Amino acid sequence: MWLDRLSGHSTPSSTSPGPPNRSYSPAPPRRQSHLAPNPLPHRPGLSPRQSSLSVFTNGSTDSLPAAAKVPNGSSLRIQLNGSPAPGGPDPLDVLSNILGTSHQLGGDVHDLEREVAKPESLVEDVDFDGLSLQEFVNKQEIFEYEASTESFEQFEQDKDKFEDLHKSILACDEVLKSVENYLTSFQADLAAVSAEIETLQNRSTTLNTRLETRKEVEKLLGPEVEALSISPAVVRKITDGAIDEAWLKALDELEKRSKNVESKLKSGSSIKAVEDLKPLIEDLKNKAIERIRDYVVAQIKALRSPSINAQLLQQNAFLRYKDLFAFLQRHQPQLAEEISQAYIYTMRWYYLNSFTRYKTALDKLQIHTIDKNDALAQDESARRSTVLTGSRQHGAAHDAFTLGRRADTLKSTSTAALSSYHAEESKTSHYLEIPFRAFNLALVDNASAEYSFLTEFFTGQSFHAVNRKFAQIFEPTFALGQALTKQLIESTLDALGILICVRLNQHSAFELQRRKVPAMDGYINGTSMLLWPRFQIVMDQHCDSIRRATSSLPGRPAGSALSLTSSPANAQSIAPHPVTQKFANFAQGILALSSEAGDDEPVHNSLGRLRTDFEAFLTKLSKGIAEARKRERFLFNNYSLVGTIIAETEGKLAEELKAHFAELREELEDKR
Repeated sequence: MWLDRLSGHSTPSSTSPGPPNRSYSPAPPRRQSHLAPNPLPHRPGLSPRQSSLSVFTNGSTDSLPAAAKVPNGSSLRIQLNGSPAPGGPDPLDVLSNILGTSHQLGGDVHDLEREVAKPESLVEDVDFDGLSLQEFVNKQEIFEYEASTESFEQFEQDKDKFEDLHKSILACDEVLKSVENYLTSFQADLAAVSAEIETLQNRSTTLNTRLETRKEVEKLLGPEVEALSISPAVVRKITDGAIDEAWLKALDELEKRSKNVESKLKSGSSIKAVEDLKPLIEDLKNKAIERIRDYVVAQIKALRSPSINAQLLQQNAFLRYKDLFAFLQRHQPQLAEEISQAYIYTMRWYYLNSFTRYKTALDKLQIHTIDKNDALAQDESARRSTVLTGSRQHGAAHDAFTLGRRADTLKSTSTAALSSYHAEESKTSHYLEIPFRAFNLALVDNASAEYSFLTEFFTGQSFHAVNRKFAQIFEPTFALGQALTKQLIESTLDALGILICVRLNQHSAFELQRRKVPAMDGYINGTSMLLWPRFQIVMDQHCDSIRRATSSLPGRPAGSALSLTSSPANAQSIAPHPVTQKFANFAQGILALSSEAGDDEPVHNSLGRLRTDFEAFLTKLSKGIAEARKRERFLFNNYSLVGTIIAETEGKLAEELKAHFAELREELEDKR
């Protein structure tokens, strides 16, 4: 019934269209119902005259609410109020789509028969609020549709954009298809890689198991194989390589293998590898011994070259490869001993030749001659200059009883000996301690270096064996040094020079102890045995000269044999005697050189005898003065002079002597 009514209203609209300026909806725009969907955007590819309601009219026709899914301002509203807007959809087409059947509305307008597919489902349910279909259609607030010309113009303007969007979507579809294909391929590859990884994991597990098994086997067999094998590189190095640090390492490797083989043989193990390796090791050992022998002999021969520095050669050629000789001693002791003897004879010749030339140079030094004419109580008028034999010239001016700067020889910190060139070219006169110090200083340095070399090079030998080798090397050189000492002191009365030589010899002994060279103790003691007796002899000669002078005195106030009392004027003089001056200087020198001396030294007794003879001389000399007061004054002046000169000396012996003369002065003062 509502369909006939709708068709009756629609017939005139087809013949007499409404005025063009009439609004498509007389009512003002109302708010859209919550049932009316927003207009959907036009998708590319749809017919321009197809309504957007077609999306919602694909359902079945057996449910009327499906027809209510048109938006506000639909074609029904247009049909009821007038003709449709130009360019808009035909309301009949919209209605046909809603009904889903073919109807002829307004037979003379056009045929709107159209087959509409039954929608599969409703988009949403429409609430009619209890209204009939006619009332629902007439309800403007629900079905108000505005189709303005501007919307179609806007659609035409946005058509190209929608088409571009459609093309972009199609392109994206193509890209997504390629991505899908790529991901599919990637998934297949990933599956293959996963299978390969699983295979590798299985192989890794197998290899790890094999590795652990090999490590266990190597842990058990490795040391045995290493002990019973020798590298071809070691064999080539020992047989053909140059003797250097690498050669020493190869030799050490050979010795280790040799010890392993010998231990296996001693244990009774019947291992074929040991039997096969033993001949090779023996041949290598023989070859190594042969090369060591040739090397050491060549170095020993080099020591006989002219102007060779033995210590430099010892450090670079012998000590650097001392393990070679140690190997030789272990495996060929007889050959090692023969080579040792060859070295001993070579160095014996080397040191003897070197020090003989050095002694010859020292013999050319001019030495002050101090003989019997320089005795302590010798008359000044009887002194004369002596002519030296050989290279010695007339004695230069010197004071045999004053120490002076001669003590600097002991205080010198220089460790350099006087060179042969300077000794030969020197024109200065020296005291006897200068050549003594130069020779012994050079001897101590060379002997210390040689002893250190022997103890380090002949490591495997005992202390006594090394000392014997040292003695064999230096025996003639030590004899040469003692001959020089004897030559310097045998004819001199220079007690101060001899005592300086004694102190130098003691310093050498201390230095040797510091360097830990006990092998020179024999030489030091032998030198001391030459110096001390000679010192006592010289002191005794000075004492004899004083005793002779004392015996020559008359012992009464008459004349005197000495120049001091040769005239009556001098006989009454109370000034200190010249002998007192010489005795005081002499005593001061001895005390200065004996500041650290002990009571067991011969100096104490010798100086005591000299002092006693000197006091006896002064006492007898004072008897030549008739007046007792002058006599006491004379003795007091002489004792005071001695005390003044020795006042600065230190040491136990000096304190005793100073106290003795102080006591003599006090006694004389008490008498006065």
